[in-house]
Amino acid sequence: MPRSRARIALRRTALVGAASCVALSLTLLGPAAAQSETQSAESKSVEGKSAEATVTRAAVTQGAGAPLRIELNKLETAGEACKAILIVENGKGGAIKSLRLDLNAFDPDGIVQKRSMVELGPVPARKTALRQFEISPTPCAQVGRVLLNDVAACEGQDGSGHTLSRESCLERIEPSSAKGAAPFVR
Repeated sequence: MPRSRARIALRRTALVGAASCVALSLTLLGPAAAQSETQSAESKSVEGKSAEATVTRAAVTQGAGAPLRIELNKLETAGEACKAILIVENGKGGAIKSLRLDLNAFDPDGIVQKRSMVELGPVPARKTALRQFEISPTPCAQVGRVLLNDVAACEGQDGSGHTLSRESCLERIEPSSAKGAAPFVR
């Protein structure tokens, strides 16, 4: 009898997981995809696999959207300040009206030198844009790395027409540095 109860509890857990998957699919992908995910969840449950795998697959299918590549291309001395030149590549994403980043410049010893809120928008769909901002009054020689601390604001749509959020923009951003530039990291 105890084994029978354990099996019933396991089946209930699988069904609850499948129902959660359907709800997530409806929210993320719409009704047509949810039907497909329901069939997938049922077959996974029958095969004895975890419903979590189905939820994970739905999240991967939706993804965080196309990558938004931001390269720290160059640091250039501008009087007493350092001018940072960024290349923003919105290759497969939708138009971004506003993209405000919270950036921090560190010296070569890892000490925070300057915090900057930088607006990189608008960035049209399938477009690469060049943006500049000053790190004042820090000389370029004192910038050891630049940290993408957070996304302060993000307005626009991804390539599928879904509204962007701060979180989804942060997930999409892939920071990098050109050869010779200070490291640009998350």
